[in-house]
Amino acid sequence: MTPDIYDVTIIGGGPAGMYSAFYSGMREMRTKIIEVKHELGGFMRTYPEKLVWDVGGIEPVRCEEIINSLIKQAMTFNPTIVFGQEIIGMEQCADNTFTLIAKTGERHHTRTIILAAGRGITKIQKLNIKGADRYELTNLHYTVTDIEKFENKRVLISGGGDSAVDWANAIAPIAKEVIVVHRREDFKAFEASVTRMKQIATSLVPYIVLHLHGNQTKIERVTLQHVETGATKQFEVDEVIINHGFQRSFFGPIMEWGFEYEEYGICVSPKMCTSIPGIFGAGDFITHPSKVRLIAGAFNDAVLAVNSAKLYLDPTEPDMAGVSSHNDRFAEKNEEMIKCLSSN
Repeated sequence: MTPDIYDVTIIGGGPAGMYSAFYSGMREMRTKIIEVKHELGGFMRTYPEKLVWDVGGIEPVRCEEIINSLIKQAMTFNPTIVFGQEIIGMEQCADNTFTLIAKTGERHHTRTIILAAGRGITKIQKLNIKGADRYELTNLHYTVTDIEKFENKRVLISGGGDSAVDWANAIAPIAKEVIVVHRREDFKAFEASVTRMKQIATSLVPYIVLHLHGNQTKIERVTLQHVETGATKQFEVDEVIINHGFQRSFFGPIMEWGFEYEEYGICVSPKMCTSIPGIFGAGDFITHPSKVRLIAGAFNDAVLAVNSAKLYLDPTEPDMAGVSSHNDRFAEKNEEMIKCLSSN
């Protein structure tokens, strides 16, 4: 039996993978997305309530809204979506097509591959304090899904990256008090965000969370320790948020396929080509000298990866898809939207 073969198979359903699916549809490529989890969105799912400011052309918007818009856009040309499968193997056939092998044993046949697995399989870095896990169902949080929960509360946030700083800025206007604790003097976040945080919240550096004090279910006080002097302070708290990053299972089975890679991802050319012909990359899974680790950067990677995959299949094709205002693939959809607007 002849295998069902796709023009491009995208590994990963985050922003880079979803936009790759949309753009490959513009290029009339038969497309499949394989996502290890059971929903699209990738790493963005870890901060659904977070406000995102740096996507071109849109005002600040909740991350969950961006995810929903990306999903809707990705489905424009009806790609095949496969959930719950981790790709662990790859075979290149005599005709230069590829067979991807999932951990479940399922095999996927494709002419090209786009690696868009983001940060890989991630696991939250939890607070390394004995007994901390007893509070995870009450007032110890590793992500925020409902900002209103912190209204008029005393909130302590431990962490120094973008997430910690962004949550402080989002929560401080409604909280009774926000204290941000970081083990280093400098915060690793956007300068403007750090400046605002220092204006509306209290920052304590260099400090770490040493002890949690409470009853069997809720934290009531926190002991902090100065990293250099060892001096301690105690604060009464209502809620504690930990943003210590993620353990990243990046160097997994895919990394054994023979790619060139560095600490922060698989190496690609300026046109998103990996060291294996026919396999391309986009998003946080890849690295190159001009890499931009923003959602907007993932979109640009996706366009370049899809265009390279299209040219790999047929070098006589145009270098890029026609813009949407002049692309035949949108003609019928434009008519439908105009009729809909006219009827309203």
